[in-house]
Amino acid sequence: MAEFKGTPHNHAKLGDIAKTVLMPGDPLRAKYVAETFLEDPKCFNTVRGMLGYTGKYKGKEISIMAHGMGIPSIGIYSYELYKFYDVENIIRFGTAGAFKPEMDLFDILLVEHAYSKSTYAKAAYGYEGDVMDPSPELNEVLAATAEELGKKYWKGYVHSSDNFYSDFTIEREPVPYDLLAAEMEAFALFANARHLGKKAACILTISDSIVNHLETTPEQRQTGFTEMMEVALNAAIKL
Repeated sequence: MAEFKGTPHNHAKLGDIAKTVLMPGDPLRAKYVAETFLEDPKCFNTVRGMLGYTGKYKGKEISIMAHGMGIPSIGIYSYELYKFYDVENIIRFGTAGAFKPEMDLFDILLVEHAYSKSTYAKAAYGYEGDVMDPSPELNEVLAATAEELGKKYWKGYVHSSDNFYSDFTIEREPVPYDLLAAEMEAFALFANARHLGKKAACILTISDSIVNHLETTPEQRQTGFTEMMEVALNAAIKL
């Protein structure tokens, strides 16, 4: 049997990556979380600057790897983790833009459904429909962990958009779902998990408000979302 030499996007060896992976979009956020929270983190990937690390959190081995921006990017990286590295659980943690005026900067949002007009799921797997769901088991663990840590959170639908720059508004283009916020990746992650028989979830921090016209700084986006990170990390050690 030929030796496994990684993928076109990940040069990790088999065994370098834990069964549970936390995935932020930003490689520098992956580096920050790994070096701040993990014991003895080891970098397993630098291909295309998409950094990945494995270490221990409270004695449990977990990995943290960036997935880049947008549905195609997370589609590639999460598929390879599931398919070629035998990863069982992926929790995306990232940022979102609020659609609700009552949502504040730094609020936590647990994704229960991801709505998108993306053709990703249909083109890749023949899935019809415009909503992809996370794994109920992972969401239950994330919710219970947030409550144990005393963290308040929203839960519901998000819009997984293909466009960061857009004139999309719920008023201009109504959809039959109560969308709480916009992000760009959960739909593809959930589709990959569904197809491959794996588990996926997504927890987000409100980084800007589309209705209140508020936003965080790039520095805050990279290092400032510690409450969300703590929920994701403490949930990961239960899996």
